[in-house]
Amino acid sequence: MNANATPSARIAVIRARWHAGIVDQAVTSFIAEWQALGGRAEDVDVIDVPGALEIPLHAQLLARTGRYAAILGVALVVDGGIYRHDFVAGSVVDAIVRVGLDTGVPVLSAVLTPHNFQESEAHIAFFRDHFVIKGREAAQAARQILDARAQVALAAVS
Repeated sequence: MNANATPSARIAVIRARWHAGIVDQAVTSFIAEWQALGGRAEDVDVIDVPGALEIPLHAQLLARTGRYAAILGVALVVDGGIYRHDFVAGSVVDAIVRVGLDTGVPVLSAVLTPHNFQESEAHIAFFRDHFVIKGREAAQAARQILDARAQVALAAVS
């Protein structure tokens, strides 16, 4: 954590339960990296939702409480042959960006949609590892956003 970093802030992590064994890797690595950056694990609330489409509404509800400094949505959206997975992922990301703009609470996304996903050991292992990376990156992004917001707040009172 740098000298200008904000102290630990309350973060909500909304995780979809589809492909939980993969998605949970991002949540675990987010919390570990958040701690490495000076945050506290007890300041991270993890909220479960059925799937990716439920993330934006829950992000909005949580943002409106005023309790959270930032929110992260985590999901793996795969092509199940029933709907266009890229449409679902795009809709979710568009909506969580809108939540951030409407509420002023930063909403980060680790909602990923692979071009190919198969329920094979190799694919599952690849995406588990990838979600570990994405969780770390999300924690770093959250810290950077909160640091930037703190700098803006300081500049406003100077």
